[in-house]
Amino acid sequence: MAKTLILLGLLFLVVGIILNFAGQLPFSKLSKLPGDIVVKRDNFIFYFPITTSIAISIFLTLILSYFFKR
Repeated sequence: MAKTLILLGLLFLVVGIILNFAGQLPFSKLSKLPGDIVVKRDNFIFYFPITTSIAISIFLTLILSYFFKR
């Protein structure tokens, strides 16, 4: 259990660092795909990245199925 928590903590740390510098990465344009829902009001912005979520899901499914073939 302790090793799992340490690994999860390291994973969150890496993801946090990546998100901190995400605007400077070349794939930061991925978050503005057609089909993503953006609602802008006076003092309110709602962003729902449905197309981006589907693209990332397909990519991760292909990568993980390659590594975890039986």
